[in-house]
Amino acid sequence: MSDATPDTDSTASRSQAAPITDACDVVLILSNAPDLMLAKRIAHILVEEHYAACVNLGPAGLSMYMWQGSLEGADEIPITIKTTAARAPAVMEKLAQLHPYEVPEMLVLPAVGGSASYIEWVRMQVTPGEA
Repeated sequence: MSDATPDTDSTASRSQAAPITDACDVVLILSNAPDLMLAKRIAHILVEEHYAACVNLGPAGLSMYMWQGSLEGADEIPITIKTTAARAPAVMEKLAQLHPYEVPEMLVLPAVGGSASYIEWVRMQVTPGEA
């Protein structure tokens, strides 16, 4: 077998879809930050301290919302946090400590499926002592 030939066992493992029931313990937490510096700090802490397997920061975008009876608009950095349902409460507690907003956005969404290897990697990353 040449070096250029793909390893079909490895490729199959990476593309294997996790059954929906197996993926349900993986969640995405959506949030935002008022600036990139704080978003990076939040991401760094959540990953380094094993609250999250991965944190994605998006480009700044305009958020429009009502706050204390007035229409507000602010540029914010979107944050997507990948973790498990078991770790979600601790993630939200840590996020609230790090966040300057009185009411920071924290929405927990279930992952209804995904690649089996990625789902397992997320689980391992947020299990203290296992990553």
